[in-house]
Amino acid sequence: MKKAVVISTIAALMLSAATINFNEAPKEFTRVMPNSGTNTVLSFYDAIKDAKESVVNISTKKKIKMPNMQNMPFFNDPFFKQFFGPMFRDRLPRNRVERSLGSGVIISNDGYIVTNNHVIKNADEITVTLPGDDKEYKAKVIGKDALTDLAVIKIDKKGLKAIKIADSSKIKPGDLVFAIGNPFGIGETITQGIISATNRNNVGINTYENFIQTDAAINPGNSGGALVDSRGALIGINSAIITRSGGNNGIGFAIPSNMMKEVVKKLVEKGKIERGYLGVIIEDLKGDLKDVYKHKYGAVIVDVTKDSAADKAGLKRGDLIIEVEGKKIEDANELKTIIGSYPPGKEIAIKYERNKNVHTAKVKLGKRPGGETEATQSLKGLEVQTLDDNLRRMYNIPENVKGVFVTNVKPDSAAEKAGIKPGDVIIGIEDVEITNVEDLKKALKKYKTPIRVYIKRQGIPLILVLK
Repeated sequence: MKKAVVISTIAALMLSAATINFNEAPKEFTRVMPNSGTNTVLSFYDAIKDAKESVVNISTKKKIKMPNMQNMPFFNDPFFKQFFGPMFRDRLPRNRVERSLGSGVIISNDGYIVTNNHVIKNADEITVTLPGDDKEYKAKVIGKDALTDLAVIKIDKKGLKAIKIADSSKIKPGDLVFAIGNPFGIGETITQGIISATNRNNVGINTYENFIQTDAAINPGNSGGALVDSRGALIGINSAIITRSGGNNGIGFAIPSNMMKEVVKKLVEKGKIERGYLGVIIEDLKGDLKDVYKHKYGAVIVDVTKDSAADKAGLKRGDLIIEVEGKKIEDANELKTIIGSYPPGKEIAIKYERNKNVHTAKVKLGKRPGGETEATQSLKGLEVQTLDDNLRRMYNIPENVKGVFVTNVKPDSAAEKAGIKPGDVIIGIEDVEITNVEDLKKALKKYKTPIRVYIKRQGIPLILVLK
């Protein structure tokens, strides 16, 4: 009996040794109103009323040409005609107009407006409506950048109220924010939330990502609108939400105002953005990879494109890039962003680790393939991209196929009449091999119409005539 008591006492002592001390909040506290006045309304109206006047509604129209049903074999089948009757032919849709709504932010008093690229992409007509004004203004595209999903449009109107722009590097999680836009076309709408996180990347929405995450409701139509702080200063351009139901789940993303300013400045000055290209596929240094390298930060090269800037500079698979032009590289996203900030032809110093030793390479950046680029005026309405690794993987295009990928063909254009379709790869113009957009432009200037255009469509070579 005594032995059992001793054992139980020892067990109790052993259990009591494993204790935890909680950091308890004070149990006594006082509840107070935000303002002690009994006739006071807590409101941010005065703080954001000016910002609200800087957010516009954007309406776009796109003509969709319907296929000609009368050219289809079954249309002239006697049974088909007997079943549907002669009136069916007259009721077939010829074409339709696709409409969409979005938002934009006034950034200058002389008519410049920033929005998302996906809001105005492929639009034949863009209309802007100002807050409190029923008049519609036709807008023209100044420039667009698909890789950051930003675009600049302009209306012919002076004296507009440009939004005040904040330094987005100063924001912190927990800051109060407001999303301003025009969801569903019902008029200006404001939703409130906080900053949930900053520097979000690898979301899979854009090529260049450095998102502000917020729980402020960003609904359809809010895209391109403003995310402002409690002063009413712009900290981001509303871009997207993550949802499984189609509604808002409290996970919204905005493009930081600092990134927006850099992109917009280049678009206004040049109408496009040319980014430096290193020619590598990279990954973050994480997990067991950290045991292989001396440095515990950087971007690991997992593949090098042949004849690229990286290849010519001697960079190899397995190298860990830790510094570019004296700037520390924390991860793959930071390397991608920094390289993209330099123009093609810029020579930069890259510091990297190889076999535990640190080396420095001088790299002359190439021109990034891809990106939305309209071809020359001879093919107005045709949008193409130089084939890159992403496009090849996405559309299962073999590596031996060189050329430019057709992303869009506008209705009634010369390209459409020639039979060129989205998804085609243009591989030749007359006797000129086409390997990039510049080759295409030069070839179109060299030859007069009619021009023979060689393409590959789902791997099948075809020849078309452009008039």
